[in-house]
Amino acid sequence: MRRALLVLAAMLALSGCRAVPCAGPEVCGYATPLGRYFAALPETTEGAPILILLHGAGGSGAGVLGVGDVAATATARGYAVLAPDALPWGDGRRGGLWSFLPDEQRPRARDEGAFLTGVAEDAAERWGLDPDAVLLAGFSAGGFMVSYLACEEPGRFAAYAPVAGGFWRPQPDACAGPVRLLHTHGLSDRIVPIEGRPLVGGRYLQGDIFEGMALWRAANGCAAPDPDGYVETGQFMRRRWDCAPGSALEMALYPGGHRVPEGWTAMALDWFEGLPG
Repeated sequence: MRRALLVLAAMLALSGCRAVPCAGPEVCGYATPLGRYFAALPETTEGAPILILLHGAGGSGAGVLGVGDVAATATARGYAVLAPDALPWGDGRRGGLWSFLPDEQRPRARDEGAFLTGVAEDAAERWGLDPDAVLLAGFSAGGFMVSYLACEEPGRFAAYAPVAGGFWRPQPDACAGPVRLLHTHGLSDRIVPIEGRPLVGGRYLQGDIFEGMALWRAANGCAAPDPDGYVETGQFMRRRWDCAPGSALEMALYPGGHRVPEGWTAMALDWFEGLPG
C-alpha cells in the first residue's frame, strides 16, 4: 500500500496536481465517520469547487485519482478532486463496491448519500472548499452509484455526471424530481453496453441507458423525447434537453469502449460551469 501511494503521489506531481499525504501512519487518506477519501488539491483552495469522483467495481479512491487526465485537468482549473473509497466487497476480493442497488435486490451496507455529503463537508472544513459547488461524478459502478443517488436525492449535490453507468433492471419507477445531469457513454462499451446485459446467470440485469434517459426526461418534465439541441465537442456527440426551469439534462456519446474518455474532464467541467444559477 505504501509503495502504491508513493507511486500515486509521483504520478499526481508529474501531472501538475498536488497529492494530499496520508493523515497518519495507520490510515491513508482522510477519515470520516462513514469511510475515507483521498484528494488532489488546486493551488488555491479557499472557495474552490469540488469534483467528487467515484471509482468502479474493485477500485479505490487512491487508484481513481490516477485515471487519465481527470485530476490534472480539474485541479488546473481550480477544482478540488475528492476520491472516496467504497466499502470492501466482503468476500475476499480486492477493492470496493458501492451500495447502489435498491434494498430488495442487494441490502445496502452504508448510506452512501450521507457518506458522500460527509466527504464534501469534511474537505470543505479542512481546506475552505465550497460545499455547495459539488459535481458528483463516477465511472462504471461509480456511475451506477451517481445515477441512483441523483434519482433518489437530486438536490443533495449541485449536479451529477455518471460515466458508463446507469440503472439496473428493474429500473426505478420514477425519480424524485428535476435534476442536473450529464451522462457520458461509449458507443462500443462491452462492459456496460448501452442496451444493457445480464450478469451472474441472469441474476442481475444491467439496464438500457436510453430507457434511463427517459426516466430523467420524465423527472425534468420534458414535453417530448427528442433533444432540444445537438452539438459536437471533440469526439463527443452531445444531445441536450431543455425542460424544467433550473434543470439540465444531457447525454454525451463517443466512439469508444469502457473507460473515462480523453477530454471528458474539460467537457464535464464546462457543462457544470455553464449550468443555470
